[in-house]
Amino acid sequence: MRLLVYSHDAFGLGNIRRMLAICEHLLSEIDDLSILLLSGSPMLQGFRLPKGLDYIKLPCLNRGETGNIAVKYLGTDINETVKMRSDLILSAVINYKPDLVLVDKKPYGIQNELAPTLDYLQAKLPQTRFVLLLRDILDTPEKTIAEWHKHSYYEAIEKFYDRVLVVGMPEVFNLPKEYQFPAAVAQKVQFCGYIRKPPGDKQRDTIREELQLATDEQLVLVTPGGGEDGHQLIDTYLTGLKLLTDTHRIKSLIICGPEMPTEQKQALYQIAKAHPQVQIEEFTDDLMSYMTAADAVVSMGGYNTVCEILSARKPAVVVPRIKPSQEQFVRSQKMQQLGLFKVINPEHLTPTTLIQELQQQLENGQSNFTIDLEGLPRITHQIRNLLADKITNARSQFLYSKLTQPYSLIAVQNS
Repeated sequence: MRLLVYSHDAFGLGNIRRMLAICEHLLSEIDDLSILLLSGSPMLQGFRLPKGLDYIKLPCLNRGETGNIAVKYLGTDINETVKMRSDLILSAVINYKPDLVLVDKKPYGIQNELAPTLDYLQAKLPQTRFVLLLRDILDTPEKTIAEWHKHSYYEAIEKFYDRVLVVGMPEVFNLPKEYQFPAAVAQKVQFCGYIRKPPGDKQRDTIREELQLATDEQLVLVTPGGGEDGHQLIDTYLTGLKLLTDTHRIKSLIICGPEMPTEQKQALYQIAKAHPQVQIEEFTDDLMSYMTAADAVVSMGGYNTVCEILSARKPAVVVPRIKPSQEQFVRSQKMQQLGLFKVINPEHLTPTTLIQELQQQLENGQSNFTIDLEGLPRITHQIRNLLADKITNARSQFLYSKLTQPYSLIAVQNS
């Protein structure tokens, strides 16, 4: 069976990391599955890819702080670049002939680049199944509802998609209710739970030994995800280190993120040199090993980072992004209300508030609220069932054609 996965990846690493985790789990659970991933992520080549998965790299787009989409590297016109991406997607579909298409977040793709492909598949390969994957929160209800009406996303789901899989919990955010899904669209929604992150490749003791941590020292992991807008968080943390009390023997591991601008990264490296208890790196593809080894986490509020914190059950201070989308802020506020971690609005972020909240998290530990982390098995269950339905329908059509063929021949002969 052939699965095509679309991930537009216009900002950060969140989408591609989530989709790769889903692909890897699907390949481990469904026999004879082939996956072709279409992505605009500039870091796709930096991840380990499982057997059975290959990819086509689309030209990079970027969503700035204003939310406007621009071409990231080519220096070409946005419209001609989107047209190029759209043509590449359609060409891949024509040749690959997928049995199921899994689309991340946007029903028509970024800048409607999926529209020609959806129309082609419905006309030429009508048995192809379509699944839309939505994270728990997209943006504020006001912005999301307006955007979905503007781009006819509700109509797109009703016309093309068999399922809408939400990697979240209605107890945290009831997505179809909050975003006013029409009844015909809401009935296609399945909540799958959040995505559990596996422990990582290295044991906690191995990481602590590599970082030369004494038995009475605590490790704080600082991670802004992809890092494109993570400079403020790390700079504030480094400034606040001098405020730590003597009763806390703390070492810090800072992962800047591969998309942080070079000048900002170099400036942070210089500041970190004044702190012997700080180790600073650009990127790791095994963040969960360090998350597991940490005593507390300081991070932004992206979906993947939050899932890592919840999977590792770590105390955390989260400083969410608030523009151009408030997705991280809404998620963080909802989870703070459940006692899962502490949140600081970036507009109120100071070295003092950050360090004070960190010290409290190191002392107080985790909430008792249980988060559903069974997202991957439930996504796999849904996709396996859709693929099985397609096989059953194909076999039924084949048998029907065989049974009716002699009568057609007789009819032709008699005529």
